[in-house]
Amino acid sequence: MHARTRTLLVVITVAVGALVAGVYAGTRITSPADAAAEAEPPQASEVTVPVESRTLESEVVTRGDASYTGAVDVELEFTGTESAPVVTGHVPEVGDEADAGDVLLEVIGRPVIALPGDLPMYRSLQPGMSGPDVEQLEEALQELGFDPGSVDETYTAATGRAVAALFEDAGYEPPAVDPEVQAELESAEEAVRQAEDEVANAEAALAEASSGPSKSEKISAQNDVDKAERALEQAREQGDDEAIADAQAQLDLAQARLEELLEGPDTSAEEDALENAKQRLAEAREERDAAAVAASTPLPSSEAAFVPTFPRRIDEVNVERGGTVDGPVMSISGADLVVNASVDATARELISKEDEAILELPTGENVTATITKIGESDDEESDEFRVVLTPDELTDEHVEVLRSANVRVTIPVESTDGEVLAVPLAALTTGPDEEARIEVQRPDAEDDEPATELVEVEVGLTTDGYAEVTPVDGELAENDLVIVGQENDAEADDTDDDG
Repeated sequence: MHARTRTLLVVITVAVGALVAGVYAGTRITSPADAAAEAEPPQASEVTVPVESRTLESEVVTRGDASYTGAVDVELEFTGTESAPVVTGHVPEVGDEADAGDVLLEVIGRPVIALPGDLPMYRSLQPGMSGPDVEQLEEALQELGFDPGSVDETYTAATGRAVAALFEDAGYEPPAVDPEVQAELESAEEAVRQAEDEVANAEAALAEASSGPSKSEKISAQNDVDKAERALEQAREQGDDEAIADAQAQLDLAQARLEELLEGPDTSAEEDALENAKQRLAEAREERDAAAVAASTPLPSSEAAFVPTFPRRIDEVNVERGGTVDGPVMSISGADLVVNASVDATARELISKEDEAILELPTGENVTATITKIGESDDEESDEFRVVLTPDELTDEHVEVLRSANVRVTIPVESTDGEVLAVPLAALTTGPDEEARIEVQRPDAEDDEPATELVEVEVGLTTDGYAEVTPVDGELAENDLVIVGQENDAEADDTDDDG
């Protein structure tokens, strides 16, 4: 190649390289104005969500422990017993149910009968005793159909008869009476019999003394009077003064005897004797009645257990046949499962007794329940409230799963009547007159950019981050876009990239 030609090629190559380098350098150089513009944040864009049509529900959600109601430990008092408290039979099994009047256990051949009542059996009850525990016993006997007489705080003979009937109905002999007390009763009954005999004898004596003269005696006395009158008349006819005086005396005597016979006998002594005999009989009967009360059937503290409500479920049995009683013999609870939960003061204001709830079982199934009790917390420093829920109808499988389980409890508080227009709470703003409003993005027919419109709304139920809205001034429909905030374009791009 000619040297001149080579030189031209080199120049052209250098020129092209310089041009390329200049163009590249020009693309990397930024003026101060351009740098300032690039440093400004990117223009923010509005974040919108569509208006939804949905049913809103407000609810209280907590957790609760399932258990049987009112667990009670059954403890027995064996004061004064000579034999060791050996369990001789009638030992229940866990899961058995007991009702009022049932035999819970048999110790030393004697039953422990379940009775309804809040007070525990803290002493043996004897005839003549008084107190609220006696009244509770009489109320229990009456509830079971055994007549205790007047239901009051006094243990009477009628109470004892009802206790005896209770044990006989359970298939056992009534509790034995103290032998000394029984002997006193027998002695008092013998005294009554003797006093009755004394009264009978006194009555017979009075009757005999009160019978008076016979008819023949009265006729004879009248004849004596008539005879004396004739003798007096004869003596007067004879004029013999001595004979007259003697006849007059005989007449006076005959008339006195007749008057005595007609007046009746003097029975004052027999009447006094009878009155005294009757008084002794009354006293003997009072002593006999008092002894009879004392000898009425008692209720030993070891043969009854008072429980607040029935029926009851046997939760735990701590004894076995042949063993001795030492401590609580068993634990019994209500036969119905309940769920015990707690809520704070805010939730407490939203719920009431008889409200329905939903229990989520460990298996994932749901069962319905009803709030049956709302009480203060057991901890005085806590502001929580105890809530007792009673499940509705449960299958045997539900009971088995629910027993001793911790479950999720949902208590619906309020809900809309079907589907309503709903927007996120973030879409709500407040106007100058404290009115609620939302900003709706509308398509602009003359411009590619959408326009916005403030729509005044009435806010209804709010829950789960959404609010029920009803347009007051303006139009609002499902799928309208409402503004809930603004998003930086660059951040949006980054989000899109990450997505």
